Amino acid sequence: MLQCRHCRHQTSLTAGTVFAYSKLPLTLWFLAMYLLTQQKNGISALELKRQLGVSYQTAWSMKHKLLQVMLERDAQYRLSGVVEIEDVYWGGECHGQTPGRGSPNKTPFVAALSKSHDGHPMALRMDVVESFRKSELAAWGEKFLDPDCIAVSDGLGCFRGIAEAGVEHQAVVTGGGAASVEFEDFRWLNTIIGNVKNALHGTYHKASPQHLPRYLAEFCYRFNRRFDLAAMLARLGKAAVHTPPMPCRLLSLAEAHW
Repeated sequence: MLQCRHCRHQTSLTAGTVFAYSKLPLTLWFLAMYLLTQQKNGISALELKRQLGVSYQTAWSMKHKLLQVMLERDAQYRLSGVVEIEDVYWGGECHGQTPGRGSPNKTPFVAALSKSHDGHPMALRMDVVESFRKSELAAWGEKFLDPDCIAVSDGLGCFRGIAEAGVEHQAVVTGGGAASVEFEDFRWLNTIIGNVKNALHGTYHKASPQHLPRYLAEFCYRFNRRFDLAAMLARLGKAAVHTPPMPCRLLSLAEAHW
C-alpha cells in the first residue's frame, strides 16, 4: 500500500487495473498470462487451475479477466485493406425446435479478416451480433471497418448495410451447400473459422453463448499478434494495467454484444 503524506489517501500499485482487489501474487498472474498467450488452441479454466494450483473459481475469474483485457484492447482497432466478411453461427440445432438459422441454440457472430496487398491474412475480428440485419451490420461496419477499406462478403442481404456505413462493399454470390465455402475470395477466412470452431470444441467442455464474445476475442488477440510471440506477454501486461477493474459479479453476467 502507498499512502499520501498530506491527505493520508491510500492506494496500491494494482489500483485501477484489472489486477485490482486480487489477493494473488502478480507472479501467478504473469504465469496465467503466459499460458493464455502461448497456447495455440487456448487453455480451459480447468487446465489453468491445474497449472496454477488454485481453485477452479479462481482460475475461471483470472482467465475471464484477461480475456476481457483482450476484448477491450482489440476493440480499439479498425480493419483496413481488403476485408473478407462472413456470417457464422456457434452452436447446433436442438431436437424438436426450429432448424437452420432460426434455431434458438445458435449464436450469430460476424467474422472479418483483413488481408495485405499480396493476399496474406493480417488481422481478425469476430463479434457476436443480435441477428443478421442490415441495420446491425451497418452499425458494426461503421465502428470496426476503416472507411477506406474494401469489404467483400457473400450475397446475404444484411451485408448491404456495410455500404450504408460508407464502406465500399463487393458482394460475391456463393449459393449454398459445401461448394459455397470453396470460393477463393473467402478461402483464408473459412479456413480460420474452421480452426477456431475446432479449437473451441477441443479446448472447452462448453463455451456458453453469454461469454462467447470473450472466447472469440481470445483467438483474435493471439492471431493478430502471432508474428511476435515473444512480445505478446509484455503487450498483454501493458493492456491489463490500462483496463479498469472487472469484479467477479460482472464477469458472471452475460457479455454485452459489441
